[in-house]
Amino acid sequence: MKAVVLAGGKGSRLRPYTALIPKPLMPIGDRTIVEILLRQLARAGVTEVVMCIGHQAALIEAVLGDGSRYGLRITYQREETPLGTVGPLRLVEAALPERFLVMNGDILCDLDFAALHGAGEASGAPLTVAVCERASKIDLGVLDLDPAGRVVGFREKPTFTFWVSMGIYAMSRSVLRFIPEGRPFGFDDLMHALLAAGEPVATLPFRGHWLDIGRSDDFADAQDEFERNRQRYLPE
Repeated sequence: MKAVVLAGGKGSRLRPYTALIPKPLMPIGDRTIVEILLRQLARAGVTEVVMCIGHQAALIEAVLGDGSRYGLRITYQREETPLGTVGPLRLVEAALPERFLVMNGDILCDLDFAALHGAGEASGAPLTVAVCERASKIDLGVLDLDPAGRVVGFREKPTFTFWVSMGIYAMSRSVLRFIPEGRPFGFDDLMHALLAAGEPVATLPFRGHWLDIGRSDDFADAQDEFERNRQRYLPE
């Protein structure tokens, strides 16, 4: 299996830490977040990883090297200008097999990556999204209105549950034709393009542990979660 790790962002929401350290190299316990991810990928059967990098690219290359210490072969693709969350895939198009994994480089989770790859193959869809449920509480009274503006229902500080993208995907090469060359293109743009074209988008529901360390509160939670449950993420 082959995976593309998207690690080109500036990590603006984690400043001031990311002024000196690129987000994929932020420490979780005694490891970096991307090292945990790379070791998980190797354990799942991934043999090659393409790192799409931009901000502080030289430092990421120097720390990760050729990937042999993680049981992988790592190659690098630098973004000369930011291309968004899926735009970099066009830069590495020639290196991609028919089916491959794509993920953000700042995620702590215990997803079975081999199962996601298999789900992508089984679905036949150009895109399979790993999804999990997230609850969002509204700290206000919510009114339900009819077309005339009359109140027909009321909920005090309700909680809504949504299926959200985990930033981890199984893709086929057919998805690349929806991604333009040379300009920023995000996952949201790709979703809209696929749905507008009537292309199927599959999901793999996940009920394990998942944190995106892009926000400072999630970064703190990830530290605590890793220390409590290290064996879940890096079994000996």
